[in-house]
Amino acid sequence: MNTPNKLTVLRMIMIPFFVVCLLTPFGSGVNKWVALGLFVIASLTDWLDGYLARRDYLVTNFGKFMDPLADKLLVCSAMIGMVELGRLPGWIVIIIIGREFIISGFRLVASDNGIVIAAGWWGKIKTATQMVMIIVLIADLGIFSVIEQILIYASLILTVASLVDYLVKNKNVLSMQD
Repeated sequence: MNTPNKLTVLRMIMIPFFVVCLLTPFGSGVNKWVALGLFVIASLTDWLDGYLARRDYLVTNFGKFMDPLADKLLVCSAMIGMVELGRLPGWIVIIIIGREFIISGFRLVASDNGIVIAAGWWGKIKTATQMVMIIVLIADLGIFSVIEQILIYASLILTVASLVDYLVKNKNVLSMQD
C-alpha cells in the first residue's frame, strides 16, 4: 500500500477518535480542542494524499474510491455531531448526506461497469468549504456567527451544484443500466 492510500486509511481510523472527543464532555472543555485538532489533521491528510498521489504518479483505483469515501465519513460524522450539539440544522445535513448517497450509488453502478469515477473540481471545492465550515463550527468562538452562516449556506449551495455537475457529467452511467 502506497503512502497516499495509507493516509486515506489513517483518516478513516481518526474518525471515531474525533467523534468521541467532539461529543463527550470529558477533559473540562479540552475535548473540543482535541476534536478540532483531529479534524484539522484528518482534513490535511485529504489534501496531502491527493497531492502525493498526483505528484508521484501513485493514483490507484483504491485511492479513487476510498479517498472520497473517507472524506464523506469524516465530514458526515462531523456534521451529524454538529446537529447533536445544536450548531447545524438537521435539514441541511440531510441534504448534504443525501447528495453523498446519490454520488456513492452512481460510483457503485459505474464500478459494476468497470468505470472508476474520480472526484471532480466542484466536489473538491464543496469538500474544502465543508471542512472550513466544520472547523469554524467546532471552534465556536462566538464572534464569527455571520461567517458561520455564510459557510453553512455556501456548503449547501456547493453541495447541490456539485451534485448537478456530477450527474450531468456522468449521465452515461445511468444509460448503462437499460
